[in-house]
Amino acid sequence: MRLSKYFLPILREDPADAQIASHRLMLRAAMIQQSSAGIYAWLPLGLRVLRKIEQIVREEQDRAGAIELLMPTIQSADLWRESGRYDDYGKEMLRIVDRHDRDMLYGPTNEELITDIFRRTVRSYRDLPKLLYHIQWKFRDEIRPRFGVMRGREFLMKDTYSFDLDLEGARASYNTMYLAYLRTFARLGLVSIPVRADSGAIGGDLSHEFHILAETGESDIYYDAAIEDIDLAKLTAEGADFEGTVEQLQSLYAAEAEKHDPANCPVPADRLRHAKGIEVGHIFYFGKKYSEAMKARVSGPDGKDVTVEMGSYGIGVSRLVGAIIEASHDDAGIIWPESVAPFQVGVLNLNTKDEACRAACERLYEQLTNAGVEALYDDTDERAGAKFATADLIGLPWQIRVGPRSLKAGEVEVKNRRTGETENMTPEAALNRIRG
Repeated sequence: MRLSKYFLPILREDPADAQIASHRLMLRAAMIQQSSAGIYAWLPLGLRVLRKIEQIVREEQDRAGAIELLMPTIQSADLWRESGRYDDYGKEMLRIVDRHDRDMLYGPTNEELITDIFRRTVRSYRDLPKLLYHIQWKFRDEIRPRFGVMRGREFLMKDTYSFDLDLEGARASYNTMYLAYLRTFARLGLVSIPVRADSGAIGGDLSHEFHILAETGESDIYYDAAIEDIDLAKLTAEGADFEGTVEQLQSLYAAEAEKHDPANCPVPADRLRHAKGIEVGHIFYFGKKYSEAMKARVSGPDGKDVTVEMGSYGIGVSRLVGAIIEASHDDAGIIWPESVAPFQVGVLNLNTKDEACRAACERLYEQLTNAGVEALYDDTDERAGAKFATADLIGLPWQIRVGPRSLKAGEVEVKNRRTGETENMTPEAALNRIRG
């Protein structure tokens, strides 16, 4: 993509109303633009990141055996009355009346709707287990939206729902999602800590929040330092002992929520670590809460009806964009993990009036594009310092800087955004470095 043709209305100054790094940098890097309180338009650069995160989430759900569908954003209030939640949910729910005076709502979550889909279509225990998911925009009318996409009113969420015949099956589905979440966050370049969460009246340990470590996190979490030595890829590889892996991980990821007294934590004191975390996912087994109220049953092996066991598993896809920035930035701007960067490399022409610079940049840009590398070619007439600032701000993993002086020596300058290191090399070596 040529920057001269792209839509990237960056801001040189920090917005006055942005309180945290991710909000400030997303506005400055022209990733989002506020439409109204807690609601944002996603501009081209932000949308590229959002779609990459969404695709990684999707791939790991598919890998775990979940099946994708898409439910509507507008739901009937009757379903929520059937489950008993319509009057209890509170003012966060945006309630709507259509032209026929029917009560509707903009969905904040989808337990009722997915339960209705299930009970209409699945009849026999032979069709279980089922993991169904979608990635969809939701709306919750927060009383005080803040921090940009970290606590907005409209957000993109992946929610999965499990249906099983019994508790044993429900636990297996839960553990499947547990591993899928660890794989997902690892692919996003994040250190994730599953925090044991309150399971309410159900009891047991079938509820975890997933936090990523960030100094600006709102949650205090405690975890076992042994997690730093885990080879997650090996433990979660195909063919690995599933139950043994989950048991090992859940014993090591022995994190406790802020309200827990660390003195009572089962982790040995010498391995107990404290950090700030940002919640980006939550998995939860809720048994028959919705299936019983909404009569979601299947015929069991003995021919008798069985009310199914259910669980839900959410990931805040749009929230992850902000969370990654909170965990990975510096004073100059964003530092994207390569897996979600909007472009892998920026090609910076430091003198657009120099014919040799133009030719070298055009050749590099064409070679990168032909090699399948996503490149943003800064062919604008901005001065070199402004181009450096823009490239650092938007956080592309690599920069190839092409100037007259280095070209005379047959070289270009390559910068690694994460380490800040620069190195002069031939254009061919730069191309191989980026492709590698």
